[in-house]
Amino acid sequence: MEHIRGIPHVESPQRLEVIYQMLEDHFAGCLETVPPRLATEEELTLIHTTEHINKIASTAGKSYCSLDPDTQTSAKSYEAARMAAGGLFSLVDALLSRKVNNGFALVRPPGHHAEGNRAMGFCLFNNVALAAAYAQKRQGLEKVLIVDWDLHHGNGTQRSFWDDKRVLYFSTHQYPYYPGTGALGEVGGRSSYGFTVNCPLSSGYQDEDFAQILERILVPISLQFKPDLILVSAGFDTYYEDPLGAMLVTPNGFARMTRILMKLAEEVCGGRLLLALEGGYHLEGLNLSIMAVLKELLGETLLCAQEQLLDPRSDLPIVERVWAVQKNFWKR
Repeated sequence: MEHIRGIPHVESPQRLEVIYQMLEDHFAGCLETVPPRLATEEELTLIHTTEHINKIASTAGKSYCSLDPDTQTSAKSYEAARMAAGGLFSLVDALLSRKVNNGFALVRPPGHHAEGNRAMGFCLFNNVALAAAYAQKRQGLEKVLIVDWDLHHGNGTQRSFWDDKRVLYFSTHQYPYYPGTGALGEVGGRSSYGFTVNCPLSSGYQDEDFAQILERILVPISLQFKPDLILVSAGFDTYYEDPLGAMLVTPNGFARMTRILMKLAEEVCGGRLLLALEGGYHLEGLNLSIMAVLKELLGETLLCAQEQLLDPRSDLPIVERVWAVQKNFWKR
């Protein structure tokens, strides 16, 4: 809440304020709270260089620093960023010890644009990439699936695991758009072709479209990959009224994507599913969409039976375009 408080920015503390109020109004006594902790500097080196960590650390106590045109810090931003990453570590621990069945890390600053050696796109440390590396190197998991449904491509996450067959990175994103990465042909490094799956989208995609993409591309690939854990970079800037995006997803659309991932997690990794907040800048849309996701995680779906089924008449060209590339690496 203290990260860039008082600095005019679309990624503001108000994002968490509306979420916390929604939790109090609708979920009091229903959810298990997992206490976060500060990630250590050693843990941050799982993804980031020492030079980058030191650069962010040097902003501590300073009322304002600008790291790039989009990314600023205030006096407590370094602490907040360490707490965001450490919060995901705590959630991974709670899930693997079965203290919780699934989880949602409601954190800021977001993370998926942060690369190993630089902050960018509102992001200081890459929370989800760090959680994947932590689950593998500290908790002994072998394979991790990262699903990124944020409006923007997670360039930092993709780069972190570009040459790593133990992490499958799957992204839907508006393209071409910031940060400019995430083309169809970006499929991973020479030794890990197919372990990056990009679904670049033009504007105007709706609930049914995202459900089709997950069911017809992500699910069959993931059933072959067989991850031990599913992490989600859960951005809500694809919401139909978000000021930064041009997609048309409703709260029910986010619920539907969550339901698909819950079913997938049950099939491949014992239900191990963790989400982490990325983007989403329409406050009411953020509120309603996260509420819908949490209802799904609790097994209290808002979806009618028809909304849980794919439209067999749907003809989505992006599905064919992605498979034209990925058929070289996965069975359809």
